[in-house]
Amino acid sequence: MADQAERWAASGLEGPVGLALADPVAMATNFCAALAAGVVVAPLDPGSPGPDIEARVAALGLRSLVVGPDMTHPGDIEGWTAGRRELTRRGGSRRPGADLPDRPERVSALMASSGTTGAPKIVPLTEAQLLLTAEGVARELGLDAGERGYSPLPLFHINGLVVGVLSALVSGSTIIVDDHFSRRSFWSTVHGRGATWLNLVPAILSILGSVTRPSPHAGKVRLARSASAPLPPAVRERFEAATGIAVVETYGMTEAASQITANPLGDVRPGSVGRPVDVELRVLGDRVQIRGERVTPVYWRFEDRRWTSRAAGGPDGWLDTGDLGRVDAAGYVHLVGRDGDVINRGGEKVQPREVEDVLLGDCRVVAAVVVARPHSTVGEEPVAYVLPAPDTDIDADTLAADLLERCRSHLSRFKHPAEVLVARSLPAGPTGKVKRALVPSLATLSTRPTIR
Repeated sequence: MADQAERWAASGLEGPVGLALADPVAMATNFCAALAAGVVVAPLDPGSPGPDIEARVAALGLRSLVVGPDMTHPGDIEGWTAGRRELTRRGGSRRPGADLPDRPERVSALMASSGTTGAPKIVPLTEAQLLLTAEGVARELGLDAGERGYSPLPLFHINGLVVGVLSALVSGSTIIVDDHFSRRSFWSTVHGRGATWLNLVPAILSILGSVTRPSPHAGKVRLARSASAPLPPAVRERFEAATGIAVVETYGMTEAASQITANPLGDVRPGSVGRPVDVELRVLGDRVQIRGERVTPVYWRFEDRRWTSRAAGGPDGWLDTGDLGRVDAAGYVHLVGRDGDVINRGGEKVQPREVEDVLLGDCRVVAAVVVARPHSTVGEEPVAYVLPAPDTDIDADTLAADLLERCRSHLSRFKHPAEVLVARSLPAGPTGKVKRALVPSLATLSTRPTIR
């Protein structure tokens, strides 16, 4: 990694530079090398098709693009090939530079927010913010030289980079990075590599809890960290019962360089995302707000060959996360949903997460999303989409009927879904988090969309 940083420093590369490498070790190495060399870098999805990469190049004002040796280089932008021990120019023209907006510290990375509820925002983060967050993660997880984490999360996402890679580096521990999650090879990889903790997301925990038979899978694994999306109680309970591994729920967002809260290892509170870590947090009304040196003060935008900046938070520095929740007497944060997700059914407010948690209580369901569908009388009604456990022979109509009955027995009448549809797939981001903003279009297709 140190040698690769020297190659970056000697390359003459000027940021922002896009970084899209399919080899996870090469991606981790080159991301850290770019930081060390002082080159502003923007991690990109190496699996994206050419037109999508070109769109990201334009949106991020990239001057050059670094890709793997087997990746087709899109467009005429200056291209470089990088591996674990190489960095060579492959042609194209460097895009003209544009002055980056001012920040108190030099920006090191441009990260796109998850975009699950709308268009992604460009979040400029400094090296100090990234390392402070990594140090907090390492401290909360109790990482030391004897720990070996396993992270199958994408390294163009803030979680995989900070919680996985950087927390290992600042603690002197080991991180095992993978290019994707595979439920078939997951446990053999974990045990074969001697992992002691897992960096996971609810979508993975849900699959593992549904397809893993109860057995002593834990071995050397002392915990599974969950982040990137709300963790339904039923998913946590199924995973812990099937594996014997304790789940530590956390909460984070790109704007805070990942981690915002975490459950202390000695005092995990199921149903809570834990207590704030190195940030200030308050709930104003029912809206969760944060501020601190790890929280970005601005969003950036590149358009018409110029950069602009706008404040991310208010004049007092508080950034509204868009999440709704409360803080209990012990300082633990409890999230109940997102502000923009609330469904107004004739004046009654339905929180999708509450309904989704009930649906996920059925062991045949590994994912659920509830969205609004227009209704001529009450304005909106909730419609639920569910994914059944993989490799299971489930009759869709029977499952849908059972889930409707389950909702009737667990929820007030106004919260009952007008319909439950069993889907083959749902639009999801790189960590398995459903892109809720894309789901309402399915709900308006017809009374019974053709996605069964």
